[in-house]
Amino acid sequence: MKKWQTKEELTDLLCSIVQYQSITGSTAEIAIAEYLYHILSQKEYFQKNASSLNLHPLEDGRRLLTALVKGKQKKKDTVILLSHFDVVGVEDYGSLRNLAFHPKELTKELFQSKDQLPENVRKDLEAGDWLFGRGTMDMKAGLTLQLAMLERAIEGEFDGNVLLLSVPDEEVNSSGMLTALPVLNHLKETEEIEYIACLNSEPMFSKYPGDPAHYVYTGSIGKVLPGFYCYGKESHVGEPFAGINPNLMISFLSQQMELNEAFIEQIEDEITPPPVSLMHRDLKAEYSVQTPQAAIVMYNVLYLKQSFEELNRKLLVSANQAVKQIEAYVKKKAEHFATVAKDFTMPASKVSVYMYEELYKEAVNRYGQEEINRRQNLLGSQREQGDRDFSTLLVQELAAMCNDLAPMIVLFYSPPFYPAVSSHHDPYIQDVMEDIKKFTKENYSIDLVNSEFFTGLSDLSFIGPVTSNSKIKQLTENMPLQHNGFVFPEEMMEQLKMPILNIGPLGKDPHQWTERLELNYSFNSLPTIMSRAIQQLLANSPKRQ
Repeated sequence: MKKWQTKEELTDLLCSIVQYQSITGSTAEIAIAEYLYHILSQKEYFQKNASSLNLHPLEDGRRLLTALVKGKQKKKDTVILLSHFDVVGVEDYGSLRNLAFHPKELTKELFQSKDQLPENVRKDLEAGDWLFGRGTMDMKAGLTLQLAMLERAIEGEFDGNVLLLSVPDEEVNSSGMLTALPVLNHLKETEEIEYIACLNSEPMFSKYPGDPAHYVYTGSIGKVLPGFYCYGKESHVGEPFAGINPNLMISFLSQQMELNEAFIEQIEDEITPPPVSLMHRDLKAEYSVQTPQAAIVMYNVLYLKQSFEELNRKLLVSANQAVKQIEAYVKKKAEHFATVAKDFTMPASKVSVYMYEELYKEAVNRYGQEEINRRQNLLGSQREQGDRDFSTLLVQELAAMCNDLAPMIVLFYSPPFYPAVSSHHDPYIQDVMEDIKKFTKENYSIDLVNSEFFTGLSDLSFIGPVTSNSKIKQLTENMPLQHNGFVFPEEMMEQLKMPILNIGPLGKDPHQWTERLELNYSFNSLPTIMSRAIQQLLANSPKRQ
């Protein structure tokens, strides 16, 4: 019996899911997985096929969910429905924080004070077909729709199999999806199924304020997180020219990297934004009149089809430009100080730039591989830090072992890393998308726009065809965390690689306190559109030709 098909039913289901305050890393992120398992276990299909519904543990105790519905014809072809159930925090809601996970109540409360809201938000409230709340858009509406598709699969609507995969931690490290890869591989073998495509349902993202387009996607943008470890030369504050302050070093790096137009990439109408810093601080633990020894800055760098060599070259160019500015600045200030200070000796201010791989090899040459392994294993056994801080600590340890190379800047990479992926030119996906666009135009008078890259980052990055010809190893060799408690699963990704697409609901303002979902398209039109997409994916699979 179907329970999640009408607009009202889907809205109620969404609200029940949103009420689980599944902020990434919270206990509610565990509870929501159990809730999803519970509501699916009430279905007669899963009562008869209990082994097809499972919760799978992550190393930290969180769990991901899989629910497999096999078609009556017992065919191998399987479409994966991918979603995540974690959300970002709610600090931005201010006095409305207690209502952030209660969409109907929050929407009513906002309506009471609509005159104080931004004009575009007020207009949506007055239109009446919008639901506000954390996760309504990103991406519990997509998950809600996929549960509706699973219900249709149970009723025999699809000529093939449908596998729901819903994961935690998409908003931070994607450890849910990374854990899901071997799970998918295991299911493929034990259930004797073939994955023909993965359909994600992340919400569509506007390309500019007021953008009226309805987007569907055939790929997902890539992201790297480069870090610059600045190892200075400490000094007493009374003798500032006796060293180089790493805070000064990262200030010049910021001038080179922040919003650097050299990193903007354009493919047809797709444009990546320039880099922005996500971490920027010195590493001095306590106050004293000694200058800091080291500082760290990390940048969000998005890409579409650039090679890792090209990205790395641009990063090194920025670092070397910063070095020139640092050296010139210190020289100029020292020259001025020499005019007023007697017996002042001009200091050396040479700054070197290294890749992590270069620093690692230098440390091995000096101390031996066994000693480097011992030190890194010791740090790992005592680890309390997150991925970014622990990556920094591993670099810091090597830099301290080679401190005579200071002052220096060390370029390295930290998780999360999202490969850019695309099925935009895959004839199979092109045919499906053309059918969906035609179907939507004829039935709903809506012109869907097929955009190659979903720009909000998604877990499709770990399962789709990569856009760059670069080997991922070229990046992971400069990732300190690789083989130190983390392994980027390149081989597993290659084994599972499949065509991808993203068809999701309409909303606005993800990760903002005005996050909201449009209900008419999302819960009236989209269920039929998604069902059509699944049918076409199964009917047009190259494996059936």
